[in-house]
This record gives sequence, C-alpha cells and structure tokens, in this order.
Amino acid sequence: MSSDCLPATTESIAQALEAPSRPESISILYRVLNNPNSSPDALRIKEQAITNLTDLLTQEKKAEELRLLLTQLRPFFSLIPKAKTAKIVRSIIDAVAKIPDTSTLQISLCREMVEWTRLEKRTFLRQRVEARLAALLMEEKEYSEALSLLSSLIKEVRRLDDKLLLVDIDLLESKLHFSLRNLPKAKASLTAARTAANAIYVPPAQQGTIDLQSGILHAEEKDYKTAYSYFFEAFEAFNALEDPRAVFSLKYMLLCKIMVNQADDVTGIISSKAGLNYLGPDLDAMKAVADAYAKRSLKFFETALRDYKAQLEDDPIVHRHLSSLYDTLLEQNLCRLIEPYSRVEINHVANMIELPVEHVEKKLSQMILDKKFAGTLDQGAGCLIIFEDPKPDEMFPATLETISNMGKVVDSLYVRSARIMA
Repeated sequence: MSSDCLPATTESIAQALEAPSRPESISILYRVLNNPNSSPDALRIKEQAITNLTDLLTQEKKAEELRLLLTQLRPFFSLIPKAKTAKIVRSIIDAVAKIPDTSTLQISLCREMVEWTRLEKRTFLRQRVEARLAALLMEEKEYSEALSLLSSLIKEVRRLDDKLLLVDIDLLESKLHFSLRNLPKAKASLTAARTAANAIYVPPAQQGTIDLQSGILHAEEKDYKTAYSYFFEAFEAFNALEDPRAVFSLKYMLLCKIMVNQADDVTGIISSKAGLNYLGPDLDAMKAVADAYAKRSLKFFETALRDYKAQLEDDPIVHRHLSSLYDTLLEQNLCRLIEPYSRVEINHVANMIELPVEHVEKKLSQMILDKKFAGTLDQGAGCLIIFEDPKPDEMFPATLETISNMGKVVDSLYVRSARIMA
C-alpha cells in the first residue's frame, strides 16, 4: 500500500477506473483511502473507492488483501454511520466468498469481525456476522459449534424482535438440523421461519429459500407431490431473479416426478421455455435417470450414476432418494426374474440382470430376511431355492371371528347383570 495519498474527489476515482491495469487502479484507490480528509464529500468518495477496490481485489482473487482491507478500514468506520459500516463489512465478506477455496479464511475473517463488533458494541452488525459464521461452520461440517452459536443467537434476536434476521437464523437452523438428520427439529425451525416471515415483507430470494427447504423436508417424508409444488415455487422465484439456485430447484422438481412414477413428464419439463434456459449436466443427469427408470433398466441406471457422479452421487439430497429408487427397482427386477423358478442358479440371475454375482447374492439374502419372498440361498451349489407360498389355513380366521363374537356376548351379558344388580 502506497504511503502517499490522493485527494478524495471524483477525478481521483475516474483516474483509478481509467488506469491501464488493475494493479495501478488498486494502487490509486488505496492512495485515495489514505487521504486524511473527513469531510462529508470526502467520506462519500471514499465509500465509492472502497466499493471499486473491493470489486478489483475480487477480480484479482486477492482474498488476503480483502481481509487486510477490512482491518485497515476500522478507523474509517468510526467516521461513518453504523448502517453504512454494516453494509461495507458485509459486502467485503461477500466478496471474499466469491473467491474459490477461501472457506477457512472466511471463518477466520468472521471470527475477527465478531470480536471487533463486540469491542465496538455494534450489536446489529455482530448478529449478522455471527449468522454468516454459523453458515460457514455448517458448510465445513462443524455442526456442534454452529448449533451452539445459533442457539444463543436465536435467543438474543428474539428478544430484540428483529424478524428479518430471525427468518434467516431459523432457516439456517432448519438446514443444520436436517444435516444432522433430526427431521422433527428441522421442521420446527422451518415453521418458526415461516411464522416470522408472515409478519414482515420477505425478499423474493429469501422466500425462494424457504420454499426450497420446505420441498426438501417434504421429499424426505416421501410426500413428493407436496415437495414438487414447493420446488416449483422456489424455481419461479429464483428464475425471476436469475439466481443460480434455480437449476437446483428444477433438478429437485424432476427428481419428484421420477419418484412418483411420472418419469415421462421429465422430458416435457426440460423442453419447456423455462427449462431450456438451464440445459446442462444437472438436467442431463436427471433425464438419464428418468430414461433408465422408464425402461426399468438397472444397467442404464448404474451408467447414469457413473456418468453423472458429480450431479447425482455428490448431491446428498438427490443421492439419498436415488439410492431408495435403485433398491426398489432392483427388488422389482429380481422378483420378476425369479418368479418362474423354484430353483435357479444365482449366476444365471446375475447374467439376466447384468449385475455382479456378489451384488445379486447380497441383495437376494437381504430380500429373504425382509420377507420380500420365501426362499433360501444354497451357497455351496450357488443356487437360490424359492419356496411356494404356504396356503393360509381358513380355520384360524373363522376361529378368531367366533371368539370375538363370544367376547361381545359376554360383555353384553355383564352390562345387563350390572344394571339388574344396581
């Protein structure tokens, strides 16, 4: 950072923007910030210089310099209103987040800002930075620390009745509990977020986030029709804002269609006007899964999982539901193949279904234990023996019905005798 300074004027800003290279622009803007002038006009120019400098450092991917900038601006923050300070701090933290592989730096930066805001008693800013810190900790799977931070933050924000921040925190807590597989608490936190959101105006992006989380929780409960409607609402909100989360909402919509046995609708949704804007690997992956499901082909299903690993396997929400779908499809295919036989070689079944013998044998043993069909595995001979379904004995239902009727008669006689004796 240069030791000299430039006057805080619009000409200096123009000079920085017209510089032939980014490093020169950055140097000029630093010199503008070094100017000791603290008049209202100078402060306004410096705010503009900070905005331009943040953008340039982000383009240069200089995350550490952004961190140092935030530390160097602390004396300047004492000269401007607290609301403007909060806006600048959050914009610089957002800028660091745009640079890849900076999660650890973001967490460290948020911790520093929390300490500074505590010393400066800037409660409004501290609460928002703590909420950001909790989100970063959740992404890094530091769940216990994130939950502890959110619990204390929720109590504080509820006392202050800051509903807009409360919606963010409740929504974040819902995501955290969902990551911990605690669905009742995830639903409770989402309900709290909706309650707070109903009392205020919620920005479309935040409403879309609420709908997206609602869809995820309903899908987890196998209520795919309701989940689809929530994903559709989220998609419309994100699509209008050109938010990158729109493609995830659309992907989950297609997932719901597949899970309710409407895989034929997937092609229509993708080829719609809105769907064509998001053509890419995510939609291609869901189309491949839909085609495999429509053909009841495990081979095509496994090919899709292998070819689109990043879009299917690495997405925990899609992966969880597709694992269930794969198991169901595998069981249906195995039951269909072994139905004509009373004794069949496992190797023959594996060849027909085009899967490894070990995989098929393991699944058949699991199905026997789950009582999906009656049979046993003869591993010595490498055969599956299927038992005939035992014919139900008609005497037992009739006997149970007779005993039930006798019980009703005895109860009726007891009530009558009680009335006579009274």
